[in-house]
Amino acid sequence: MYALIYGSLIIIIPGILFALYAEFRVKSTFKKYSQAETEAKATSEQVAYKLLSQNNCYSVMVSRTPGELTDNYNPTTHVLSLSDSTYGKSTVAAVGVASHECGHAAQHSEDSRLIAMRTALVPITNYGSTFAVPVAIVGLILELLIGGVGVNLGTYVLALGVLLYSLSTIFALITIPVEIDASRRAVIMLRDTGLYTKEELASIRKVLYAAALTYVASLLVSFLYLVRFIILLSKFRDRD
Repeated sequence: MYALIYGSLIIIIPGILFALYAEFRVKSTFKKYSQAETEAKATSEQVAYKLLSQNNCYSVMVSRTPGELTDNYNPTTHVLSLSDSTYGKSTVAAVGVASHECGHAAQHSEDSRLIAMRTALVPITNYGSTFAVPVAIVGLILELLIGGVGVNLGTYVLALGVLLYSLSTIFALITIPVEIDASRRAVIMLRDTGLYTKEELASIRKVLYAAALTYVASLLVSFLYLVRFIILLSKFRDRD
């Protein structure tokens, strides 16, 4: 039993390694292009307001939020928050990040199906991610204590934990096309402003590509954890 539990940990190692690579790639790329000033010299918030205006997102406000790469768009409050590492900067990295968040604002403004689906899944996913692991652990404990004696309660509890965890994997899967679409919109919007050269747009794409790797890594890790849980569940069912 213990060999099965610890042996299944090997499954998630590739995901963890890729997640570490993605984090390194994002930080190194952002650091590199945070030192590359754009010719237009327009700061990230100035660019954000321009792009929001282009997409008729007049109700969206741009604010500053603490931290590094904590940039986000809140569709409930209509606030686009730029982090300390982005706000007030006119670098390739800052403009790329700000325009990506404007892409999300445009998605919400147009009632994108993907963004609507992801938004609808948020409360369900939060519930699932909160209780999935504790429920799965309870299932494992029950299996260790009373499994194999004709009682399969632990298997059912573990199955519930797997089901709850699968919500996070589904959410991560839906997130990728949403983020890719936001980045696609960002590049198009910046190109349409006429403020940036082809070389700068190419560099912005690199920043956005590096950021996209983190979402791919998140999906991979979530999927591998799900596979691990399913393997454990199948082994317990075979015992029962």
